[in-house]
Formats: sequence, C-alpha cells, structure tokens
Amino acid sequence: MSHTTHSPPNCLDQMSTSLPSFPAADETPLDTCVRLREIAPVVEVEFPGGVPAYLALTHNAVREILAGDNKTFLRDPKHWPALHDGSIPEDWPLRAIVEGGHMATKDGGDHRRLRGLVGKAFTPARVQALEPRVQQIVDGLLDNVIAAGDGVDLVPAFTEAMPMWVICELFGVPAEERLQMRNWTAALLAHTTPPEEAFATQDALQAYLHELVERKRRTPGDDITSGLVQARDEGDRLTTEELVGVLWLMLIAGHETTVHLLGHAIVALAQNPDQLALAKAEDRWADVVEETLRYRHSVMMTSFRFTAENVTVAGVHIPKGQAVGVVYQASGIDPAEYGESADRFDITREQSARLGFGHGPRYCVGASLARLEGRLALAALYRRLPELTLAIDPDDIPYSPSFFTVGPLSLPVTLGTVKP
Repeated sequence: MSHTTHSPPNCLDQMSTSLPSFPAADETPLDTCVRLREIAPVVEVEFPGGVPAYLALTHNAVREILAGDNKTFLRDPKHWPALHDGSIPEDWPLRAIVEGGHMATKDGGDHRRLRGLVGKAFTPARVQALEPRVQQIVDGLLDNVIAAGDGVDLVPAFTEAMPMWVICELFGVPAEERLQMRNWTAALLAHTTPPEEAFATQDALQAYLHELVERKRRTPGDDITSGLVQARDEGDRLTTEELVGVLWLMLIAGHETTVHLLGHAIVALAQNPDQLALAKAEDRWADVVEETLRYRHSVMMTSFRFTAENVTVAGVHIPKGQAVGVVYQASGIDPAEYGESADRFDITREQSARLGFGHGPRYCVGASLARLEGRLALAALYRRLPELTLAIDPDDIPYSPSFFTVGPLSLPVTLGTVKP
C-alpha cells in the first residue's frame, strides 16, 4: 500500500498550542484517535501536562513499529531525552508507567532473557493444564452472579473477578489480598488519578510484590512467583528488581486487559444479537475473543517506545529520541485494512493479519492464557444465562479513564432464564 509522506515538524519546534491534544476534552480517546487517523498514519500530539509524543494510528503503521521493536524502537526510558532534561515535569502522572522498570522497558538481551523465563509459565501444555481450574473459577463466580439476581453488575462480580482470581492463583496471592491488588491496578492506570496518588499506588504495589517474593522465598509453592524466585536464587538469571518488574507487568498486562476484553465482548454481543446467536449455535467463542480484540481492543495505547534513530513510519518522519504510542483500538478499525465494515462486529471475519496480541519480538507471551480465559468465561456465561441482557443503555456505560487499558466500569444485567 502506498502512503503520502506526512512530515510534521519536530516537537521541539512546536509549542503545546500547535499540537492536537490527546485526548480532546470533548471526546473519548478512541474518538480522538479515529479523527487524528484521518490526518496521517502517525500524528504528533500533546498529552496532559504538555508532554509531546507520536501516536501510530493505522494497521500498517502499528505493524511496522511492532516489527521494529528491540531495534529501531526501544523501550528503555533512558532513550527519551525529554524525560531527563527537565522538559517533562517530575510530577507527570504517567511517569509511574513509563519508568516502571519491568520487562516491557527492557531491550535486546535483557528482554529476551526475561521473556524466556516468563514464557516457561505460559507454554501451551501449562496453559492447557490450567483449563479445569479456570473453568472452576468461572463456574463459581457465575453461581454468585445468579444468586445476586437481576441488576447484578457483571464487572465486579465477573469480568474483574475472574481474571484477577486466575492471575493471583498463578502468583500464589492469598484470596483475602486479591481485592487490594485489583484496586491498585485500577488506580495506577487511570489518567484521572492525581500524580501523588499514582506514585503512592506504584510504591504500595511494588512494596507488596517485594513482600510476596520474600514470602515465596521462605515458603515456596507451585506458582509463578516461586519459580521466578528459584531462578533468581539458584540460577542467578535475574535480579530481585527484575523479578518484581516481571510480576508487575504480568499483573497489568495479564489481568487488566482480560477484564476489559470480557467487558467489551459482552457489550458487543448485546449490540449485535445476530453475532451472539451465531456464537451460541456454532460454539464460536474463540472467534468472539479474536473479533473483540480487533473491534474494541482492551489496550487503547501501549506504553511508549522511543526512537533509536531518525525513522520514517508509514511515510511519516519521526526524529530520534521521541516517544511513540501504538494505538491498538484505532488500528483495529482501520478501514484501509478492514474495509468499509471495519467498525462492524463480525465474528466470521477473516482472522489473518490481526494484531490483537501484538506482532514481532514482543508478541504477547500470555496470549494463550488470555484466549483460554476469554473463551471459557464467555461460553459459560451465555450457556448458563442464555437470555442475558444489559440493564443499561450502551450509551450510558461508563468506561475506565485510562490512556492504556480501556473497558466498561459497570455492566448491570437482567439474567432471564437460568440454566445449571
């Protein structure tokens, strides 16, 4: 596909008033990005706090950037001069995400080493072995939903609880501590969280994960945390800070995204009853998961990448040392890739070339677990509650105030007929 070359001036030559805001004050982040996508495949914008960065908005631009990870596009924030030269305020609330010190901020050999350790927890065989326990968690939560009756909110009762219970079991987190884990992740990702609260939340979560690691050192179990502690203590293959960073990233990427995947799927199926009927009739819940990731991806935008050199992406020049966000939600409904029906939910759509779990060297290591959770949760939900309907107008559904992971905050429902 050919592209017209767009050359926005270097951000250092533009003051905040000349850059479009992300998001615009009167729009959702997705609406802003769809509008910006009409300007160019990659657009320079201003984040709250007067911080400039580039957004990749089309399918081809996103794919090109993902393929360049660990080479042209780096994740270590040391490659973003503006973060260190006083251009960006010390109290900028997104610093807690950008400077996380986790696997997603590593490059080259460090990234491959940590990814290899984490990948051992998500091999196809290990994920398949988790299916009975995930199904048990799903069924138990649905028992509670049914007991609550009409008007129950599926977000706290089901779409939040199920992924949190799964990731916490993988970590070896006791049941009584899981709600606090959820509260920390939600506060950390919300762009409405005041800066001082964001930093305090990050500190509290990091402190908890350090304490969990120490617990697992003293009393190891059959969980991911214990396995990583063993790798640290016996193989000397990662530091304590790297270990905690891996857990932090898995909590954010492995839990929060699945919460919103389920919420988006429930809304899309409610708005498209023909697709719901097809999924039920033909057991196409795996296709529902894939189409939801395209149609309304849980990840609005990834955490930043930084250009290692001057680079041209989809015809747009980006100078060295700039921050770039990959906007999955806008690229998933790019009409240049998916045609005029790009913004229509269709589970029969061709699955090739999807970017739902990324592309290239940073393809989502937990993709198989997310697919398993989504498929089992949706299949059980609509099997036991075949007449389930939203008790709220879709236009009135509140969504999470985040640049990064986005999904419904509340989904009150009417249950209808209940099946065992």
